[in-house]
Amino acid sequence: MSKMIFVNLPVADLTASMAFYEALGFTKNPQFTDDTAACMVWSDAIFVMLLTHDKWRTFTSRPIPPASSSEIMLALSCDSRDTVDNLNDIAKKHGGTADTNPKQDLGFMYNRNLADLDGHVWEMFWLDPAAKH
Repeated sequence: MSKMIFVNLPVADLTASMAFYEALGFTKNPQFTDDTAACMVWSDAIFVMLLTHDKWRTFTSRPIPPASSSEIMLALSCDSRDTVDNLNDIAKKHGGTADTNPKQDLGFMYNRNLADLDGHVWEMFWLDPAAKH
């Protein structure tokens, strides 16, 4: 079995969060989705579990950070610079925040950060593996 990652995120509104992630290009896995959680698939190895606050609290007693904090920044690779830009535009159109940090263009790597409805920060980046840096 290949290695996979399941990122668990607490969300205030499960339905709205599912729509946000679907707009970004994630697909819902109904096998692991119910009224308290949704499995959103980015690739064969990357899954985001959106959990209602009540569901989240069954996993930990630690407090849910406010949306204005940055407890973690998750990075996802994209196929092109245009995809990075497009995902930031989509995030903004669907209630998220585009460019939560300044965009970075190093020539061989380009990234922009966006935040979902609950303030979880995603670094969308394109990397040219053939470029010398």
